Amino acid sequence: MKKLFTILPILFLAATVFSAANQPALIPLPQKIERLDGAFVLTPQTRIYADWASRQTAKLLALRLRQATGYQLKISRKIFSSAPVANGILLTTKNTNTSLGAEGYELTVTTNSVVIRAPAQAGVFYGSQTLLQLLPPEIFSTNVVANANWQMPCVQIEDWPRFKWRGMMLDVSRHFYNKLEVERLLDQMARFKLNRFHWHLVDDHGWRIEIKKYPKLTEVGAWRSGVGFNIDPKSTTAYGPDGRYGGFYTQADIREVVAYAAARHITIVPEIEMPGHSLAALAAYPQYGCTGGPYTIPVSGGVFNGIYNPANEETFRFLENILTEVFQLFPSRYIHIGGDEVRKETWKNSPECQALMKREALKNEEELQSWFIRRIEKFVNAHDHALIGWSEILQGGLAKSAVVMDWIGGGKEAAAAGHNVIMTPTDFCYFDYCQSLDRSLEPHGFAAYLPLRKVYSFEPVPVGLTPPNDSYVLGGQANVWTEYIAATTHLEYMIFPRLDALAEVVWSPKDSRNWEDFQRRLKVDEQRLDELGVNHRHDNTVKLGEWTPSQLSTTNVTMEWDVTGKVKGPGQYHVTLNYDHGDNGLTIVSLALLENGHEMARDTHAGFTGVEQRKPVYVLDLPAFKQDAHYSLQANVRGEGGTDSYGSVGWVFVPSK
Repeated sequence: MKKLFTILPILFLAATVFSAANQPALIPLPQKIERLDGAFVLTPQTRIYADWASRQTAKLLALRLRQATGYQLKISRKIFSSAPVANGILLTTKNTNTSLGAEGYELTVTTNSVVIRAPAQAGVFYGSQTLLQLLPPEIFSTNVVANANWQMPCVQIEDWPRFKWRGMMLDVSRHFYNKLEVERLLDQMARFKLNRFHWHLVDDHGWRIEIKKYPKLTEVGAWRSGVGFNIDPKSTTAYGPDGRYGGFYTQADIREVVAYAAARHITIVPEIEMPGHSLAALAAYPQYGCTGGPYTIPVSGGVFNGIYNPANEETFRFLENILTEVFQLFPSRYIHIGGDEVRKETWKNSPECQALMKREALKNEEELQSWFIRRIEKFVNAHDHALIGWSEILQGGLAKSAVVMDWIGGGKEAAAAGHNVIMTPTDFCYFDYCQSLDRSLEPHGFAAYLPLRKVYSFEPVPVGLTPPNDSYVLGGQANVWTEYIAATTHLEYMIFPRLDALAEVVWSPKDSRNWEDFQRRLKVDEQRLDELGVNHRHDNTVKLGEWTPSQLSTTNVTMEWDVTGKVKGPGQYHVTLNYDHGDNGLTIVSLALLENGHEMARDTHAGFTGVEQRKPVYVLDLPAFKQDAHYSLQANVRGEGGTDSYGSVGWVFVPSK
């Protein structure tokens, strides 16, 4: 008997057919999936069959399976037939449904065979990633697991991505991550079917790519005096023999990483910042700046005056020579040139730049930036590449074929005007933002708050952007700026599990999103991360209750929740009031913990929870704990400007030492 489990609206129906516990924990959720009776069992005798085009994916699959199972699964070429094989896993591009597209696939699991069928190799690879998620989480173990039952449920899947661009950006300028660390991240991107790695190689704080014609870019620009950013110097090992902090990738390194990514169907998009964020380059070659230098690579955050001089013709020769070497290293059609946060007062104070503006009839420095971008774009286009820039490239007029990477707005307008855009708004996609309102429980970093649920609510197509212009939204990506992130463990903590959520947003149908079901599936994926040894954030919050408008007033009222059974012992209880939705926020006066009706702990300070948050975390110190006591939590609050407010209350317990 078939048990139907396709995406909403059928998803709700499926819940009545079989329990959620029996639904495969797949992330991202496929477009269509039918659950069948039975299971396929992987054994040492199972064989992988692949057509000629699929042999590389077959090798990667066999390697992954061998690490956990210990099975030396043989790979056989199957060229002329695409029929299933008993006790076999078949990877084929023959007799496919071409409407699935270049990244789509079909995966059929029966009790005696597995078939992954796709029009192109990307689809074959993505099908193999889904196959791995059908197996127990231990399949991702880096060591052989004894006495495991390697079975996967029988399913019929048809799957393809919602968006073409499913990306992640890593800033390696503020802090350097070596080749193996980057490849480790690429492995996780591949698990989630992400296909664009935006490599932020250049910024004020470090130049990370070898350019043969300009060796001082890495001799000087790749190093600074210290780790900076008030970070513990021992949190990283990225130091040179002379004690300077930094590092860079040789061109051989770049080629290896590009090939590693390509085998996993990830295209690497390099970013070479210009005209701003260029202190590292100007420290090495000051003659291309507006002031002549000297320039110093900073060890703190900020936006600096390291800007290229567009009035110097040699500046463009310098940049074009750099880009020529970049083109040779990266097969990507897209080249990112930054274009953000240009401190234009430098140009305003430059007689050369002002004279250039007069010659070119440019009204202001915004038009000078547009002139700069257009000139670079002509060079990029002439070499069969397309230019990407941050939101600011819209200033002064957008270059003809440029792609806007929207982080602060403008994407909707650009798409409406017929320009391709990639959506990566700060409020949903900046993974350097902290994951809890309780900063005392989070690593040192930016104060901005981006919880997992908000990432999952991200919609790349802006509201009001209708067909056909919505087709100009290529997709979305997560960004990790690393000012405060110098260690791989910290990096992974910031990325996971938020990347799970982003991956589902950009792959799965919009109507399929279901927060409760995602949380169920995420619990299994966190087990996979544990098996892989990938650090990730564990949410230890215990939900205590909720509030609704019926409990509120515009004058102070006391809300109370029974927390008996949730008090675990003496220590600190970090309580957060999380606004969810509604027209009004809550002003918080105080919180108190009561034991058998007697107040045991109180925190009184002015707080607010709403669209904006102000000190919504309250710490209650419980000196002693009675096993059989009744405990309740009281909050003294009022609706701010009204009572249309919904939210939840949770706490994290920190035991006494």
